[in-house]
Amino acid sequence: MALYLPEGYDAHMDVRTTQAAIKFIRDLFTREFGKRLNLERVSAPLFVDKSTGLNDNLNGVERPVSFDMKSLPGVTYEVVQSLAKWKRTALKTYGFGPDEGLYTNMNAIRRDEDLDNLHSAYVDQWDWEMAIRKEDRTEKKLKEVVRKIFRVIKHMEHEVWYRYPDASYRLPDKITFITTKELEERYPEMTRKERENAAAKEYGCIFLQKIGWPLADGKPHDGRAPDYDDWNLNGDIIFWFEPLQCALEISSMGIRVDEEAMKVQLEASKCLDRANLPYHQDILNCELPYSIGGGIGQSRLCMLLLGRVHIGEVQSSVWPEDQRKECAEHNVVLL
Repeated sequence: MALYLPEGYDAHMDVRTTQAAIKFIRDLFTREFGKRLNLERVSAPLFVDKSTGLNDNLNGVERPVSFDMKSLPGVTYEVVQSLAKWKRTALKTYGFGPDEGLYTNMNAIRRDEDLDNLHSAYVDQWDWEMAIRKEDRTEKKLKEVVRKIFRVIKHMEHEVWYRYPDASYRLPDKITFITTKELEERYPEMTRKERENAAAKEYGCIFLQKIGWPLADGKPHDGRAPDYDDWNLNGDIIFWFEPLQCALEISSMGIRVDEEAMKVQLEASKCLDRANLPYHQDILNCELPYSIGGGIGQSRLCMLLLGRVHIGEVQSSVWPEDQRKECAEHNVVLL
């Protein structure tokens, strides 16, 4: 989206109060989220060895930040773009059993991001992963977990309203499940993003399912790496966000690939060469737990709950000088 700054915007709190509200939201969310989903906090890497295949390649075109190290010559390291693959390995390493798991703070640099109201070069999210049984790789299990996450966010709304009544943003009372195919059939003349906007505005909050497989026009609704989410069992939690008049994605998540889904999706994506990487071999040889997991944007959740119109109001990052100037002219204070 292009930069959009509504007229007459009022954040209803100064910068120091904003910082206090951010801490309140982050502290409370991690406590409630961990309790509701039976997740424990663990430490996570900022960078990984490129040769392991653990880094997320997102849509396959984003360039990770890479570097070498004096003490480890000949090895290329990459700043993580997400922890989707690392987390599943960690479930095994830490010995988590079915229906328990981990969450962690994930910080990343997206050097190719187009900077606007919702997108920053700095990414901060809660990455989480839960071990499940093979028989729980079902749409029923997926929806059960999605509803739990939605209830945590609704709980956060009430807590933020109690603490900061003038600044809180009101959320819908339920989440609606809809597939990318259903969205295409309902809005055939619209672009992908226009479809998301239309459905989110109609329902308030949607879980957009089955992202990755081609639709009727031969292209997927959105890009998904072939080696972590099962494209039949994944989706995004998306809210309608009135201050920006657009859909706001809070979470991308899904049940992870098993050995069968991995083979099919690697072949469909013409990425069979990845099958020889250590992580992919572990999945193909059934050496990693079956799991469900995802990421929840920390700054985007703060934006949502506080009704902020620019992600730079709730995180410290870098922005073009003309964007900073335009924001200041509209009473939007970037940290």
